[in-house]
Amino acid sequence: MSETIKIKKGLDIHLKGEVEGKVASDTATRLFGIVPDDFPGWKWRLTVREGDHVAKGAPLLEDKSGKGMKITAPVAGTVSEVRRGERRKIEAVVIEKAADEDCAQLSVNASGSRQELVKALCESGLWALMRQRPYDTVPDPEVMPRDIFVTSFDSAPLAPELISASDTEAHKAGLAILAKLTEGKVYLGIRDDANLNSDIARVYEFHGPHPAGNVGVQIANIKPVNKGETVWALDSRTVVRIGRLFTTGELDTSAEVAITGPEVKEPKMVKTTVGASLGTLLKGELANPSDDRVISGNVLTGWKSDPARDFLRWPYRQVTVIREGAHADEFMGWASVSPKKYSVKRSFPAFLRGLSKPFDFDARIKGGHRAMILSGEYDKVFPFDIYPEFLLKAIMAFDIDKMEQLGIYEVAPEDFALPEFVDTSKIELQKVVREGLEKLRNEVG
Repeated sequence: MSETIKIKKGLDIHLKGEVEGKVASDTATRLFGIVPDDFPGWKWRLTVREGDHVAKGAPLLEDKSGKGMKITAPVAGTVSEVRRGERRKIEAVVIEKAADEDCAQLSVNASGSRQELVKALCESGLWALMRQRPYDTVPDPEVMPRDIFVTSFDSAPLAPELISASDTEAHKAGLAILAKLTEGKVYLGIRDDANLNSDIARVYEFHGPHPAGNVGVQIANIKPVNKGETVWALDSRTVVRIGRLFTTGELDTSAEVAITGPEVKEPKMVKTTVGASLGTLLKGELANPSDDRVISGNVLTGWKSDPARDFLRWPYRQVTVIREGAHADEFMGWASVSPKKYSVKRSFPAFLRGLSKPFDFDARIKGGHRAMILSGEYDKVFPFDIYPEFLLKAIMAFDIDKMEQLGIYEVAPEDFALPEFVDTSKIELQKVVREGLEKLRNEVG
C-alpha cells in the first residue's frame, strides 16, 4: 500500500513534439562516447589508450582517489579517440563499435556481503550512475547512506517512461540489492497512475506538476537530508540495470531514447545503446538543421550538443530539438499580443487559450541579464521548504553558514531548472548551484 503526496508548486511545460508510440531500432550507430563530466565529484584517469580494444563492460576510466570506481565501455570495440580540452582535460572517450561484441567478465553474487555488492557495482560502472545528497555527486563507496531514494518516473517536458512491463522482475531484483546497501530504508517514488508495488521499498505515490519526478523533490517531501547525513538517489532505469547485472551477470547498456521536440520531423522512441552518436540518431530527423538546437536531455537540464561530434549524455534517455530562433522576425516583437507567445506571468494572452496546449518554443532567452529580483517568482515553482532567492544569494556570496541554514544540503542543480525558466533576471541558476556545491564540498567535504 503506497502513501500519497501532492506536489502543489511546479509547472508542466507543454512542448510540441511528443512521442506517440513509434519505436525504431538503431542499428547504424558505430561511434559511442563516454563523457567524464557526466559523473561529478571525482577526478577520473584513463585506463585505456587510443587504438586499444575494449570489451563491453571493460573499464575506460577510474577514479584517482583509488576507491575502485570505474566508468566502463557501453560496447565492445576500439578506442578511436580520446578528446581533450584545456589543460588536457578529458572531454570524451570515443569507441568505434566492433562487428562482434565480447563482454568483460564481471564477478557478481547477489547473496554476497555488502562489500562484495559495492565492489561489483563499482567494477561494472553502474555505481557512477547513482547520485548522493548532499552535493549531487557520484556516491562515496566508503560511506553508508542513511536511506536510498528511487524515482520511477520523469516529469520533465516530453520525457519518456523509465521502465516497461518487461522490466518488472529486474526492477524487483535491483531494489533487493539496494536494500542490502543501507541500514536505513529504500524509498520508491511512483507516478499516480503507475502500477509498481514492492515488498522491499516503501512506496510513495506523487501527484502534481513537474518537478514531482525529481528525486530531490521526493526526498524533501519524504525525509529531508540534514547536515551530516548522506542519502543515495537513482532512477528506476538504473535499478533495472542493477537487477539485470546480478541476475544475468551481464552489464545492460541498452537505452530507449525519446527523440522529441518541435523540430523533429517524426518524434519516436529509438532502441540504442548508452553514449550513442547523436549524428546517427538524428540523421534525417531535423526539420531545419541550420537553425536547430540539439539538446542531449530535456529542455530544462539537458546539454547543448553538436550532432556532428557529440554523444547521448547521462541519463541516456532523451534528445530534444528546438529552434535556435536566431533569425526570428516577429511583428511588433515584445509588444506583440500574439496568443502563440508563452508566459507564465500572463504578460501575453496565451493563458486565454490555456497553457496546457503544446507550444513551439525556441532557444531565445528574450531578455538581458540583470540583478536578481526578490519577487517570489522562484517560490511558485519550487516545491521545497526553502527560500530559493535567499539560498541563491548565499551561494553567490559563498556564505557557508547561511547556505547550511537555508538548506544547501537538500538541493541539486536540476531542482533550480524551473526557477531558471521563469526567472525575469535570466540568471543561470543551475550553474550557480553546481559551482556552489563544488566549492562547499571542497571546503567542508
